[in-house]
Amino acid sequence: MRGSSTAGATGAGSAERVPLSELTTSDSPRRSGTDAEHIRLLAESAAELPPILVNRRTMRVIDGTHRVHAAALRGEDSIEAVLLDCDDDEAFRLAVEVNVTHGLPLTRADRTAAAKRIIASHADWSDRAIASVTGLSHKTIGSIRRRSSGEIPQSATRRGRDGRMRPVDASAGRIQAGRMLADRPDTPLREIAREAGVCPATVRDVRARIQRGEAPVPAGRRVAVAPAATPLRPQARAEVEDEGPELSVRIRNLRKDPSLRFSESGRTLLRLLDACTVGPQEWHRISDNVPPHCVEIIASAARECSRAWEDFAVELDQRRGRQKPG
Repeated sequence: MRGSSTAGATGAGSAERVPLSELTTSDSPRRSGTDAEHIRLLAESAAELPPILVNRRTMRVIDGTHRVHAAALRGEDSIEAVLLDCDDDEAFRLAVEVNVTHGLPLTRADRTAAAKRIIASHADWSDRAIASVTGLSHKTIGSIRRRSSGEIPQSATRRGRDGRMRPVDASAGRIQAGRMLADRPDTPLREIAREAGVCPATVRDVRARIQRGEAPVPAGRRVAVAPAATPLRPQARAEVEDEGPELSVRIRNLRKDPSLRFSESGRTLLRLLDACTVGPQEWHRISDNVPPHCVEIIASAARECSRAWEDFAVELDQRRGRQKPG
């Protein structure tokens, strides 16, 4: 999404002279307006002013308001401009993006206000995609989104910086993928991933879980309502429907247990369990950013870790069985 400042806009061509009288500079992301000193410096510079960006439909300046005023101060009646075809929301998004990367920078207050507007107009964009446009961190975008949840429409999927759509909660996608694997075992994983709305790595994990006799959705993960389709096998359905409290809550309660907190082995166990609280969206992000040359070894290591945890769980189950009164 960051590759081109005109991404999403069409009709961009070479620069042409546009009369200043035809331009409007309203709807700027700069809440305090223009900077008179910056305009004066541009006007007094001997350098030729770079072309501005203009929305052809409204003739609103997307980028270059200070240059427009500087040209007027020089006594010029026209300016070089690149005309783009885009709607108002896209024009505003472009205005924010280009002013974050060059020229007179937007203030943090400007970027925060712009982020809230972009979240509203691009509700299906991920926090990281919006962060890349506004120059804020993805955590800040997430915080703004949560504070505005009552005012802004929520989407079940989000578009990442790579343009791919991913679900906010992958539970329903996992269940759908499990059904498709059962019904069409020879279907390529990428096709199942595309139809279920999850990434191929998630489908591989679902397949591995089913082969081990487990539910498609890991225990403790919040399960969204899945679309009606071929029923899951009874054991898997029972595991999905009877997960109990969310895993992160259970682990948080374990941290309060003195028998774990005040022993070396207990603290080690709690640190290992912390890694299990990573949510589905974060796993998607991690999976998408694994370097290609590391995929095989990391996938192998992940399976080894899964087997180690499974062996540990079996050992605990056996211990619990031995401790039950005969």
